[in-house]
Amino acid sequence: MAEKAATKVRMGEITGDEARSLYARNPVILLPMGSHEDQGPHAPMGDYLLAERVAELIALRATEAGTECVVAPVLPFGKADYFGPMPGGIALSYAAMRAVLDDMFANLLRHNLTRLVVINGHGGNVEVVREATRDVWHKRNLLIPSLYLWRIAYGLLPKILGAEGAKAVSSHGADPLTSIGLHLFPERMRPDLVPAPRLGEKPRFLDLPFQGWGALDFEGAEVGVPLEYDSVSPNGVGAGDPRLCNAATGKALADMLADVGARFVAHFAART
Repeated sequence: MAEKAATKVRMGEITGDEARSLYARNPVILLPMGSHEDQGPHAPMGDYLLAERVAELIALRATEAGTECVVAPVLPFGKADYFGPMPGGIALSYAAMRAVLDDMFANLLRHNLTRLVVINGHGGNVEVVREATRDVWHKRNLLIPSLYLWRIAYGLLPKILGAEGAKAVSSHGADPLTSIGLHLFPERMRPDLVPAPRLGEKPRFLDLPFQGWGALDFEGAEVGVPLEYDSVSPNGVGAGDPRLCNAATGKALADMLADVGARFVAHFAART
């Protein structure tokens, strides 16, 4: 007996004839994007790899549950924000990122592929994604939602680790990305290079305490400043402790992200 063919969800693996048949049915198309920047001494710079894989897990789960869903080729370069000092990093300006998004949307919408969902894996992309999708809404009355994976994951961490555990491990260079990486791509991680967390007083600028990348604290008010990450976190790790990250947490997060993503895909498809 012939084996059942594996479900294809990567658009790049779908043949021309398969594409003509599939896209005539207007499946949900996920558009994954991430960044290529410092993720800490122990993690690959390409966090887009995680966004791409989570998008595939969402598409597989959604398709198996009855909603056709495929994944576009990942956009690996995020919009530039704090990580320009990192050697080897590649980021796009706002204008370039916006132009790429506009063209991606236009190419798909040209063929009446209208069920598009952005799967975002980089905080710096949020603003430009919002503006690009708003433009489509104004011009075509077509809604393109976006899921910012790591913001969702930050909200899921307390369900896995409890409030205090989540607080101890949450930050850039720690969770959620490190644990998800240890689960999905353990061969690409360097646990031997996991650093100890920063100790002591927060860095200060203008004699004010550092509040977060791009922000200082003045009497409880946030003051925006154009500081890049190397001024306060030269190893790419924020306040979280990456030593607490593990594959079990990563598996729980990946499963929960795939589940909520697949359920949203079905919800979205049923209403478009």
